[in-house]
Amino acid sequence: MKTEETKNIERSIIKKFRKTIWRGFIDSINTFSLIEENDKIAVCISGGKDSFLLAKCLEEIKKHGKINFELKFICMDPGYNEEHVKKIKENALKLGIPLEIFKTNVFEVSNLLNEKHPCYMCARMRRGYLYDYAQKLDCNKIA
Repeated sequence: MKTEETKNIERSIIKKFRKTIWRGFIDSINTFSLIEENDKIAVCISGGKDSFLLAKCLEEIKKHGKINFELKFICMDPGYNEEHVKKIKENALKLGIPLEIFKTNVFEVSNLLNEKHPCYMCARMRRGYLYDYAQKLDCNKIA
């Protein structure tokens, strides 16, 4: 059950931020046919405000749109500390997002493979894990 705060957040995306966020989001979805009938979309949440906003916008399209599609909300834990994971869970709960978190050892492995420049390996590995997990959920698209 959604809290009043969650409902207010959802309303504000369409009302308060109609010009600055919602309109451009909808235009992009329509212009590039990003969502099609019967899509199953894995919404990848990093824990930051951008990915949480994307998740809420996609929920709103699903709720008010004319296209039938599914959303799966996933978050890869590449080796975050417990505080970080806890905060992601709290924010997902606050926003009413049914988030599935899966753990990997991306941070550890990318540092072992390339101590001086782990960022490149980390980015590649994160994408690979997200693609793989989305496939296991039978998703045909990733957001």
